[in-house]
Amino acid sequence: MAAPATADICDANAAHVTSGDLRVLQQKFKVYGQRRAFSGPIVTVKVFEDNVLVRQLLESQGEGRVLVIDGNGSRRCALLGGNLGQVAQSMGWAGVVVNGCIRDVDEINNCDVGVRALGTNPLKSNKKGLGEKHVPVHIGGTLIHEGEWLYADSDGILVSKFELSVE
Repeated sequence: MAAPATADICDANAAHVTSGDLRVLQQKFKVYGQRRAFSGPIVTVKVFEDNVLVRQLLESQGEGRVLVIDGNGSRRCALLGGNLGQVAQSMGWAGVVVNGCIRDVDEINNCDVGVRALGTNPLKSNKKGLGEKHVPVHIGGTLIHEGEWLYADSDGILVSKFELSVE
């Protein structure tokens, strides 16, 4: 099933926008992957220039969820590459949002998964396993909790405290 349009979600849920239950990520993300629009429950990870925990999470069953990676906005290395894009696809993740960089863009663009990132960097990350899984993260001035819902399309990214409809 196609993800509902973020503009339609905002229009149909104006009261949730007003209350703060539905937030727009203000950060500017670039669009990658074959899924231009995606949505699902959020899984969080907070890392800095190290993607071991990212791999651990993506190697688990995605079940249509969205991995939100808070890489502290670092552009000094990539937290996701083509291999992990393939893993995300094969494990059933709907999407990955990276507050940081990715690499292997051509490979990621061939994956049936939605990816948003700040940009690209060909340098791979550290492999020390540092960071925290399943914790609240701050991205673009927005506090994001595990279990909330993310909706992404060409217009932007929304985070909701609960699953929304456009009816």
